[in-house]
Amino acid sequence: MLFFCVELRFLCIMNWASYIKNYQSYLRIERGLSSNTIANYTLDIERLCHYLDANNVADSPNRIAAETLQQFIYTLSKEVNPRSQARVISGLKSFFSYLIFEDYRTDNPLELIESPRIGRKLPDTLSVAEIDALIAAIDLGTPEGERNRAMLETLYGCGLRVSELVTLKISDLFFDEGFLKITGKGNKQRFVPVGELTRKYIEIYKGQIRSHQTIQKGFEDTLFLNRRGKQLTRAMIFTLIKSLAVKIGLQKNISPHTLRHSFATHLLENGADLRSIQLMLGHESITTTEIYVHLDRKHLSQVIHAFHPRK
Repeated sequence: MLFFCVELRFLCIMNWASYIKNYQSYLRIERGLSSNTIANYTLDIERLCHYLDANNVADSPNRIAAETLQQFIYTLSKEVNPRSQARVISGLKSFFSYLIFEDYRTDNPLELIESPRIGRKLPDTLSVAEIDALIAAIDLGTPEGERNRAMLETLYGCGLRVSELVTLKISDLFFDEGFLKITGKGNKQRFVPVGELTRKYIEIYKGQIRSHQTIQKGFEDTLFLNRRGKQLTRAMIFTLIKSLAVKIGLQKNISPHTLRHSFATHLLENGADLRSIQLMLGHESITTTEIYVHLDRKHLSQVIHAFHPRK
């Protein structure tokens, strides 16, 4: 009997693995999602698989019952915070929607399971003075210093994601037209305006630093390179910004994304409309961009007093 249970569990895991593999292909090919996003979706399903394994449940994805998933979510609620719980529920709903799409199931067993209500998390931002201090703290006495200044100016000046920064290519620079061509999530491309200051520091880095580097094969078109002539990693950008924050004594928990948030917030504060900000950030939905409306109540008050007929 014990052998039968172990064998049944093994077959269950193998069965889930084949569905997960096909789902990953669907996310990559049909939906064009990034490797990081696909990995996060996969982790949600694997968390469920571990639960099933620990509780000797041998149900396959096309047969698992809503009651089993409800018990899993209940157990999960004791282990993670509401935000993480909501993310797992969302990921699993997506997986079972895929199974319906492929005719493996006729129903979504999570359809009646509601995500916990969570407040909208507002992103951290920096003031213009804090950004200036951060960039001023870069040591320009090293070749990497000129590169780092150009990178931070590009992150803030164009509102890029860190993944978009490290994959930016020289062939994506359309300085005569005043734009950068950015490849964002799902390989979707957009053109972002580039200011004179950002352009100036990129040109200095290209002409004075990058042109003297030995560039490894395959990275000839990559704009920002490490000392070995290869593409920088996301982790290197995180480390750089964290170290600069410590250097200036900044009492905020910041990351490369903070510069992107600051870009959007400062544009809004200075009168830019949400639709323009959405296009520059590469947000698929205007709802994502609307989070910046909640950042500065003082700015909204000024808008009312400036533009409402009954001010």
